[in-house]
Amino acid sequence: MEVWEQISRQRVKYIVDSYQLDGEDDEDFNEYLEDLLQAYAPPQIELALVETLVASWQITPLIRGVAFLTRSHDLLKSWETHPTTPKISSTHFRLITSLDPTPVFGNGIDLPTKIMFSTAK
Repeated sequence: MEVWEQISRQRVKYIVDSYQLDGEDDEDFNEYLEDLLQAYAPPQIELALVETLVASWQITPLIRGVAFLTRSHDLLKSWETHPTTPKISSTHFRLITSLDPTPVFGNGIDLPTKIMFSTAK
């Protein structure tokens, strides 16, 4: 695995760890997350995790574990067929994750852009 791939995976895991999204489903969660990392580019997963997290803040208690990943995966699948505008800006992404939004949003400018993801890496 190349360095950039390791960094990309670490960014995804950082989001998961920061919000304790694995819940109590550690083993199943990690297997599911690994499957997602094999099927989608990490920046896509980052955006799906954050958008799912923001949507989940309206639910108490916060959804975690495999249920959280299932919602994120559903979002990823919908992006495969329907172009979409991210529901959060690069600034909000940075505030929520403390990560540089450039890998997810490109040049980091907060312009609404249609994004369409493919499963090809």
